[in-house]
Amino acid sequence: MKTEILEPTPENIRKCAQSIAAGETVAFPTETVYGLGADALQPQAVQKIFTVKGRPSDNPLIVHVHSFAQIDELATDISPAARKLAERFMPGPITLLLKKRNTVPDCVTAGLPTVGVRMPAHAVCRAFLKACDRPVAAPSANTSGLPSPTRAEHVFSDLNGKIAYILNGGACAVGVESTIVDMSGAAPRLLRAGGIAKEEIESVCGCKAETATGGNVALCPGMKYKHYAPRADVLFSAYYGDMANSICARYDALRSANKRPVILCLRKNAVCYGRRRTFDMGVDYEDYARNLFAALRRADDERFDTVLAEGVPSEGIGAAIINRLIKSSGGHII
Repeated sequence: MKTEILEPTPENIRKCAQSIAAGETVAFPTETVYGLGADALQPQAVQKIFTVKGRPSDNPLIVHVHSFAQIDELATDISPAARKLAERFMPGPITLLLKKRNTVPDCVTAGLPTVGVRMPAHAVCRAFLKACDRPVAAPSANTSGLPSPTRAEHVFSDLNGKIAYILNGGACAVGVESTIVDMSGAAPRLLRAGGIAKEEIESVCGCKAETATGGNVALCPGMKYKHYAPRADVLFSAYYGDMANSICARYDALRSANKRPVILCLRKNAVCYGRRRTFDMGVDYEDYARNLFAALRRADDERFDTVLAEGVPSEGIGAAIINRLIKSSGGHII
């Protein structure tokens, strides 16, 4: 199969929507990461997502919509708090886990009674979803387990020859996946940190949000399996004042062992690492999140065998960065 990267002209958006209607998969941009989509109401089409990615079938998918009416068609018993979150943060980088209607196939939800719904804010994505006029199930458009794609070329690197179309929307503005909030119960429960901070969720709901931990059953993407991992080993530092010295010591030990490490650091901290090799992660933590997956892919492309990542504060977007670093490193902390 020939894989084409298509610019988001009206004609190409229609072509991609027609491919979805025909039961095929299409990669498309969102503000978080690129998704690999199929018609959420066609089980045979949804199965192609798992095949293309090599994704375990017990890992549920998120359903992407372009309107609030579509959410009502997918979910039932939507609480007032859930509607408040939707009204405040949609379109945007948030996914709500809600009780599903029987029309949602079990292959989308891994047999669970809940469905994750999301309304992206990316302009190209919104035009694509409107053209589809069907709910589109989509995980990240990468080979399962590798760093998520934040540019069309990342998708091409992983899925070339496996899908027909990649709709190009440029670099993703957020760079880490959506925040997932379980709103199927009496109180909000944070299942995955992402582009909307826990503090913002709590402010809208007017109550504390419990943070769920992983288990044998994946309630949402990212809870059960190792994710976001490049071929290089990943280690990251806890966030504290003297972390640069610890990172330098580990870097030097790796060099002495004939390894090729690289350090992920904020621009202002580069001076702390002298002549050691670094990747510029930007000026702030929003930049760090936006650049993280691209940096992990770059490390592989440039044949570094170890990534040493600076730690970040746990508030705001920092919680999402820490979550991705834990997943990509297997919890290996410097």
